[in-house]
Amino acid sequence: MKQETHNNTILTITGSDPTGESGVQADIKVITSLGCTAVSAITTITLQNTLGIQEFYDLPADIVSGQIEAIVNDVEPTVVKIGLVRRREVAEAIIRVITHHQPRCVVYDPVVYSSRGDLLVGDDTLHLLRERLLPLCTTIIVDRRDSTAVLGSSISGNVVTIDHEANHGFANGFASALCVYLSQGFPTDEAISKARDYCSHRLTTVTALQGRGSQLYNDFIRLVAKDYSHNSDVAHYAGELNVSSAYLGQVCRRIAGRSTKSIIDDYLLEAIKRQLATTTLTIQEIAIALGFSSQAHLSRFFSKATGLSPTAFRQSAPSNPSTP
Repeated sequence: MKQETHNNTILTITGSDPTGESGVQADIKVITSLGCTAVSAITTITLQNTLGIQEFYDLPADIVSGQIEAIVNDVEPTVVKIGLVRRREVAEAIIRVITHHQPRCVVYDPVVYSSRGDLLVGDDTLHLLRERLLPLCTTIIVDRRDSTAVLGSSISGNVVTIDHEANHGFANGFASALCVYLSQGFPTDEAISKARDYCSHRLTTVTALQGRGSQLYNDFIRLVAKDYSHNSDVAHYAGELNVSSAYLGQVCRRIAGRSTKSIIDDYLLEAIKRQLATTTLTIQEIAIALGFSSQAHLSRFFSKATGLSPTAFRQSAPSNPSTP
């Protein structure tokens, strides 16, 4: 990595974002669009969509270091970009490789918080990154709101502070563009300026990936309103909507702040209240009409939700209960 015969090749070491708006996928798009060649080493695989990250799979440290060594031994990139590093062992592996090969430029975009403010890196790993990785970096990109938590008190190298941007992946794109301009030989200040211009004119004009969460939620509510008396199973509604139960639950939590099951149960609960307050049907008849296996099943469900037995509620119920 000390030679500069391959200075148009940039190594990105970061996580994978299936949406393509951040992580290694976004790095590759920006780097290639600006005329350089991107090579990569993945640290973490995320289960992610437009609603956010659901789960992480952090690759073992030897696999991460093996990816990096395979690339640097062969194509000798002189500019390295580092992004998401979640595990201490992975951080140590990256530090060893960077210390040994000494690339000309190391740009670090510390991915410590998600775009929704969730902490992605533990304190132990964060301390190691501050103490041992940051001094190896020639340029550090940090969000102003996270600067103290990420940087600590003492920093070497250039620190570029950006203000929080609404669009997911802005800092990622800025860091990738900066790597390109540094690899092309621009002085650091000029490379930073050009990267800012790129982000202002390119990243802000790209339409963000749009999921179908809002429409799916509306379809789910319409379906529940029609079917709740026949089926209260989450899997039934997910199947009717042709999505997984996990994704339907994610949509409901994001939009309504509630689980899928609690929404279905609310429709059932209001139907029971309505029947108890406005009809003379027996509790057994109501249970059958609303798909419960028995009167006892309905009574347990109702008592758990309201703290009252169906009989006690019927005796004290208003004459015009609300409908869902």
